[in-house]
Amino acid sequence: MFKPLIVTIIIFVSGCTTVVIDEYRRSDGELTEGDSVVILGRRHSSEYETEPDLIACVGRELHNPEQGVNIIPEKEFVDIMYPWFEPRTAPMHVRSLDRLMENKNVRERMEAYGVKYIVWIDGSTETTASAGSISCTISTGGAGCFGFGTWDKESDYEAAVWDFRDRELSGKLSADAKGTSYMPAIVIPIPLIARVQNNACKGMALQLQQFLVPSGAPNS
Repeated sequence: MFKPLIVTIIIFVSGCTTVVIDEYRRSDGELTEGDSVVILGRRHSSEYETEPDLIACVGRELHNPEQGVNIIPEKEFVDIMYPWFEPRTAPMHVRSLDRLMENKNVRERMEAYGVKYIVWIDGSTETTASAGSISCTISTGGAGCFGFGTWDKESDYEAAVWDFRDRELSGKLSADAKGTSYMPAIVIPIPLIARVQNNACKGMALQLQQFLVPSGAPNS
């Protein structure tokens, strides 16, 4: 029997950035010694691709062998599993894992690396609005810039946690981050950047940590 829907909201405020994390959990994490997690980005859409730097960021933030979380880097995993996890051939749904595991080579490689969970992240960061202007001039008296500009960015990501061994969806979580960057210029432009994607990465990694290794759970 599945557990009831659990939604956790975490809000991070850093300068002009906010991050909201929603979680839907069907089962608790069951990582044990020797287990590994793979973080992969969805890149099947022709309109956008989940940025590799976001995937790498989540992997770095989540990787913590002392707490029982071992992350296999995306590029390493995709190279090892070539061509089964390339964008055009990667499984789109959990039920596709059963068909994939019929391939002996795939099954043996996954088992050799101790893959317990595959985390698929889908989404992107986009600039949604901008305003203001900055002009720069050069004269015999020197050079300078004057003006004021702003731009808004929004990150929208969803992570689906697949339990490879049980061939089921363990849960999903989403990260929605918004922020405004400023560029005042009085002689020299001074950018005040809202680190929207980076904050979305940290929020998602923190929630995945709690998802995969619940508080008080043993690591072996």
